[in-house]
Amino acid sequence: MTHLETIQDKLCSLPLLVERLASRSEGKKVVFTNGCFDILHRGHISYLAQARDLGDMLVLGLNSDASVRRLKGPMRPINDEVSRALVLAALACVDYVVFFDEDTPYNLIQAVQPDILVKGGDYVVEKIVGYDIVTGRGGKVLTLPFVEGFSTTSIVQRMQSNETKQSD
Repeated sequence: MTHLETIQDKLCSLPLLVERLASRSEGKKVVFTNGCFDILHRGHISYLAQARDLGDMLVLGLNSDASVRRLKGPMRPINDEVSRALVLAALACVDYVVFFDEDTPYNLIQAVQPDILVKGGDYVVEKIVGYDIVTGRGGKVLTLPFVEGFSTTSIVQRMQSNETKQSD
């Protein structure tokens, strides 16, 4: 298999992902996180690497383009879903990438049944979507700290600010 084929093999439909997870070895811990990951930056890399360190496999739920537009507005995403998925799948710490079109990954979490659910430090653990699913089966829900100064929104705002200054 070529490197590109190996990366593409990490992109799964939900039925294929569920099939692959069903065949996981007993005791293997599945970590799940989700997001838009529109412009991949240092904060994302740190977050995803830390998430993967919590278990044996990291499943990433990726908002579809339509979902990102509903959540972030008509100018987003900057990168289309296939581009975002390929970049994320190329990371060694990411085992599987699966799209979801809803505004939240609740149904995806229900299907994946992760052992550990992870979100960024700006979330309250008990309010994280899927908390009830994961804790209901004895799993953990955790938050990981942000790398200060790194977010897609702040990058976009800096770009817009620079464009405004250049046009003045």
